[in-house]
Amino acid sequence: MRRVLIIDDHPGVGQALELLLSLHDIEASVATSPEAGLALLDARPFGLVIQDMNFTADTTSGEEGEALFRAIRARRPDLPIILLTAWTRLDAAVALVKAGAADYLAKPWDDAKLLASVENLLELGEANREIARMRELGRERRAALARRYDLAGLVFASDAMLGLLELAGQVAAAPVPVLITGPNGAGKERIAAFVHANSAARAGPFVALNCGALPADLIEAELFGSDSGAYTGAAKARVGRFEAADGGTLFLDEIGNLPLAGQVKLLRVLETGQFERLGSSKTRQTRVRVLSATNADLRAMVRSGSFREDLFYRLNLIELRLPPLAERREDVLPLAEHFLCGRARLGEAAREALLAHRWPGNVRELKNAVERAALLCQGGEITPALLGLEDAGAGASGGAWRNLDEPSREAVVAALAAAGGVVSRAATQLGLSRQALYRRLERYGIAP
Repeated sequence: MRRVLIIDDHPGVGQALELLLSLHDIEASVATSPEAGLALLDARPFGLVIQDMNFTADTTSGEEGEALFRAIRARRPDLPIILLTAWTRLDAAVALVKAGAADYLAKPWDDAKLLASVENLLELGEANREIARMRELGRERRAALARRYDLAGLVFASDAMLGLLELAGQVAAAPVPVLITGPNGAGKERIAAFVHANSAARAGPFVALNCGALPADLIEAELFGSDSGAYTGAAKARVGRFEAADGGTLFLDEIGNLPLAGQVKLLRVLETGQFERLGSSKTRQTRVRVLSATNADLRAMVRSGSFREDLFYRLNLIELRLPPLAERREDVLPLAEHFLCGRARLGEAAREALLAHRWPGNVRELKNAVERAALLCQGGEITPALLGLEDAGAGASGGAWRNLDEPSREAVVAALAAAGGVVSRAATQLGLSRQALYRRLERYGIAP
């Protein structure tokens, strides 16, 4: 919104500012008294106010200007205000800046400096409004998701997870195989639990098997069960996971580790619902929805012949891709607070370190770091050192910030300093869009 309200009791000042701004495609409205200015503010939206501080013959008191400033703040707390002052004492103006004024300029002002301040504040306002709009949209979507589905204990704040769960919720109702892909530790089993909780089989059991945690010669027995004497050490009959999950959901993690012989039998169960225990000729029937997950490239495994193509397409009727934690950093702090369970509090430095870290181990690494820190701090404040992240954000001088996936607070400050405070230039240095940089300024509490 490139519209500015100018409040100054000298008509010549208002006209000069209005002309200056119009030459740069900024619409301006002029009021010559605090009362007229507040009436205009109530009548239409503005992106910025430029107000004089001296409306009386006593040019050093500024009482009316201060009262006007506080009246504007009361009406529009987020509206940026630039103060114009001819005072010789600036302590009162500085106090108002501390109270929320965006900037103050002495009369006569420097056109270039005033224009730079106006442009930056209008740009920041546009970014903040977009952020607020997206946050509100996200809140509405998350509320709708929570009303419609059982979240199964999932904690998230990112749009990436919101979109994934919206798709997963739609998929859950259809009894079709689902393949969940994503890196280790990202929470693929939690997504599977969400699908189960919102499926027609939610009243049945949810049974999980990690195909990568067992020797190849035992996986088939785990899946399909075994009769007594089926193999060395099988002293009695054993129920397999397919039988245990009858009427519910079977989650097969690390499906890429399933040996070829097990793949053939799994394909048969998926197609017919029939299987035999090891060592038995009796055919058994099961009604199980199969969800599978992998961090491997199954398409590459199909090309190499280590994974059956027909099984891949049978499992991959729907694919849900779970992004790594590095791609959904908005989830980091909510997850950390969830894992703390009120046992300790995160200090500001710890929060910055959590956001700056890349989390190669994803949610599992975050959980371990937070729970270890909670144990060590004994109910106090968690620091980066307790998280094992005391070096997070180091090396942000020079051009090092360009190599960070998520620039730390120090990196953002360094980039702004190198860019002379010009937000667009700093964003380019950091490899971010201007709006993305404004979001980080807001997150880190940095004034542009």
